[in-house]
Amino acid sequence: MEEVVRHWHVTLTVAGTPLEPLLARAAMQRLAEDRPFLDAVSTTGDTAEIRFWDQGESMLDVASLAMRLWAEHRETARLPDWEVVGLEIVEKSIRDRRPSNGQHA
Repeated sequence: MEEVVRHWHVTLTVAGTPLEPLLARAAMQRLAEDRPFLDAVSTTGDTAEIRFWDQGESMLDVASLAMRLWAEHRETARLPDWEVVGLEIVEKSIRDRRPSNGQHA
């Protein structure tokens, strides 16, 4: 049986020691430059939420890559030493059924 590559929407949340808001926004901008296909990046100064689309045969494949994203870009984008505190991965067909803002009803 051949596996089908599916589209997944990923929301990765990281948090840690608070930064000056301008420094946190600058770090998120550098991440967006390192990884130009991010859907959205937002920060509050002590948390960041990164949203993007990915492809994979299974949610586990996509989750493995998503969990490494922050660490892999920490040095090149000069990201804060924050840790992953949340991960949501939703198959495209499920996300398409959500209200237009992509949030839970």
